[in-house]
Amino acid sequence: MLETLKTIPLFSTLQADEMQTMMADNQLFIKNYSKGASVYNQNDSCKTLDIVLSGSLVAYSLSEKGSAMTMFEFSSGQMLGANLLFGDKHIYPLNIYCMSDARLLHVTQKAVCSFLHNYHFTIKFAGMLSHNSQKLNHKITMVSQNSLRENLLEYLRQQSILQSSDTIILPISKKQLADYLGVQRPSLFRELKKLKDEGFIGVSNRTIHLNV
Repeated sequence: MLETLKTIPLFSTLQADEMQTMMADNQLFIKNYSKGASVYNQNDSCKTLDIVLSGSLVAYSLSEKGSAMTMFEFSSGQMLGANLLFGDKHIYPLNIYCMSDARLLHVTQKAVCSFLHNYHFTIKFAGMLSHNSQKLNHKITMVSQNSLRENLLEYLRQQSILQSSDTIILPISKKQLADYLGVQRPSLFRELKKLKDEGFIGVSNRTIHLNV
């Protein structure tokens, strides 16, 4: 486990004996989760800072009508729970589940408090908090200010950049894309059809060609 910790940038400057002490006291531990497993449910207490070692997770909210909206996606190297661990309320406001088999490092508040005495750990910790905050701000802006068309085209352009091609393959299902955009599937399908009819995109199942 110590070798795994050394590969994580957040822990790279910590002393091995300090980490071993925390491991021996079960303040640092690794757990495996299966695809589809709920890691946290809304209103669960946050007791650890978690680092994704492998796999992917999503944080989503449920409306009163039962529709889901994806708020965050977490992949290898990202952290969750840090903004809740030291807050006035230690409660998860969202549900978090695994989109694939995942492996998480759990770090208790006691261990984090000890590690924060290390300057480099603190700087990296603050940087990761800032990154998560920026993701939240972006999501709020997307939901509150942009139209479905704007958000959908932005997502497709981002995928075009990531895949280095004007012809992209959606990395998620259209149901998951609708959840990510905060809309019902029929609304997403209607917008995709409009964009296709107007010549902005070509669509074939999960393959989309951008003409814009």
